[in-house]
Amino acid sequence: MFKRCMASTNQSPQYLKAQSMFFQAKNNEEKLHWLEEMMKECPRHKSSEKMLANLKTRYIKLKEKIEKIKKSGKSSAKSGIKKEEMQAVIVGFTNSGKSSLLSALTNASPEISPYEFKTKQPIVGITDYLGTKIQIIEVPAFGSEYYDKGLANSADVILILVTEISQIKEIESGLEKSVGKRLVVFNSFGKSQEEIRKTEATLKSKKYDFVILDINRNLNELKEKLFRGFGKIRVFTKEPTHKTPSDRPMILEKDSTVKDIAKKILKNLSVLKETRIWGPSSKFAGQIVGLQHVLKDMDTIEFKTR
Repeated sequence: MFKRCMASTNQSPQYLKAQSMFFQAKNNEEKLHWLEEMMKECPRHKSSEKMLANLKTRYIKLKEKIEKIKKSGKSSAKSGIKKEEMQAVIVGFTNSGKSSLLSALTNASPEISPYEFKTKQPIVGITDYLGTKIQIIEVPAFGSEYYDKGLANSADVILILVTEISQIKEIESGLEKSVGKRLVVFNSFGKSQEEIRKTEATLKSKKYDFVILDINRNLNELKEKLFRGFGKIRVFTKEPTHKTPSDRPMILEKDSTVKDIAKKILKNLSVLKETRIWGPSSKFAGQIVGLQHVLKDMDTIEFKTR
């Protein structure tokens, strides 16, 4: 309906460009901008009055929608970001190394710059850790006008990236509504061994869950702590006729049972004949277990059906 209302026989090249950019917009803010451009370029004559009125109505409704989302803090919708099963955000002050960390962890290629407040929109990347996909988002600098509080509040895990210990409390003061587990990531770039030693001792004494990060040395340590922050377990499945398990695990809640995963795989539990387990929760390889057996991270499970 809206697309037809924007059509006109007297469209200028500028209007057509704005209309094209509107339909390609990735989020509501971009759509609002291009609606403004369309209203500016809309022909001013009798036959275009209805089209201009429709544009203005659309503009008002979209602006109200954006304001409503801002007030509710539902930032994922505002930013046009679909929340994946496991989502983490990187929160830190400007020039703390957020873009470098996102680039090292994921498939994203943010612009890395020494200038302040370079990141003005959330940047999304995906990291693969032992067959597990984790969505990681760099939000604009904490304390800047572009900072996305809603995303930080709704994420499952918050990576608090700092270059000084004093920054932790400042950032935590802005996370009062966040529901995710917090993991402090201390960027050790440019720090002396003595500074790193003192920082580690302080973080331990304050009982923070933390990683002293050297991007070239211990990214896997950060990935492992990040995954554990979600409170999930990875369980691989195996076909009775195959020697090796699946490449990618199923992601389950901690303390899930054989019954929980069986419900996800089998349509009818009555067809289940036998279940075998390999891994941390088994007493020995290929142990036969019942439906109430509690699974552990990195288990492998095999179902035999009738």
